[in-house]
Amino acid sequence: MPRVVGVSFRRVGKVYYFDPGELDPREGDFVIAETSRGLEFGEVMIEARDVPEDEIVAPLKRVVRLATGQDLEREADNRESEKRAFDICQQKVTEHNLPMKLIDAERSFDGTQITFYFSAENRVDFRELVKGLATVLNVKVQLHQIGVRDEAKLLGGYGTCGRALCCATFLNNFEPVSMKMAKDQSLFLNPAKFSGICGKLMCCLKYEHEVYRDAKTRLPSIGATVQTPRGEGKVVDINVISETLTVELEDQVSFAIPARELDLSGCCRKHGCGCPMTEQGCHPLRHDATPEPEPEPVDKDDADL
Repeated sequence: MPRVVGVSFRRVGKVYYFDPGELDPREGDFVIAETSRGLEFGEVMIEARDVPEDEIVAPLKRVVRLATGQDLEREADNRESEKRAFDICQQKVTEHNLPMKLIDAERSFDGTQITFYFSAENRVDFRELVKGLATVLNVKVQLHQIGVRDEAKLLGGYGTCGRALCCATFLNNFEPVSMKMAKDQSLFLNPAKFSGICGKLMCCLKYEHEVYRDAKTRLPSIGATVQTPRGEGKVVDINVISETLTVELEDQVSFAIPARELDLSGCCRKHGCGCPMTEQGCHPLRHDATPEPEPEPVDKDDADL
């Protein structure tokens, strides 16, 4: 198996695999790596390890060297020049009266190229802007339109939980999030209640989804009939975290009971015990920890920087 290290080139950016060669960089070390844009300055996020061939994109580019003091100084100078270039670009955007919001500027390590990230409601004709910026900055200029989730990642901020945004602190990639995840977690289906500052469904809906999906395959649905030590009853509520069922008996008396104390062998998820499982949607409860796979939707704004 190939030996690789994981390197990120932006704050909380995507991690790419590189061939470390004879080097042995540690997590947190700064390195100079060979990329499609030339040499770039990055930080080691994953120390050297062997990975399967199918996890890498060939040809595997290499880490050229550990960053030197001069490399660190150049990187600091690039960060300062990005600020000046951002101000110049903002001024040019105003002069051209373009309907776009400038988000960030990124200068390549060798200083020959600068990329500006912006958001806009529609496509923007920025050809004249690029020409003007190239003349003033005397470098190759690129503009990249990004979605609302990437905008939140770059700008940062705080969520309704009071903590810094996940995407700006530790999430390297955006994963698809759907309303079905909220439904599976028995949340009130009002998107405004669990949308982030970017306007999209909050990424944290994904964190516990596997737990709920697994429990869904092992616990009967609300409305299912189950046999309890106190008699037959109907499930009226489910606490997924504690795996406790609230059961209502025929005399309308309700009580909570852990699912593990019930014999659910052969029971139908939808209708409960005694169901012949001949209708569509009938499935037996599972007793292992392997949930059935579900296809996830793809969000068009999930672009990697």
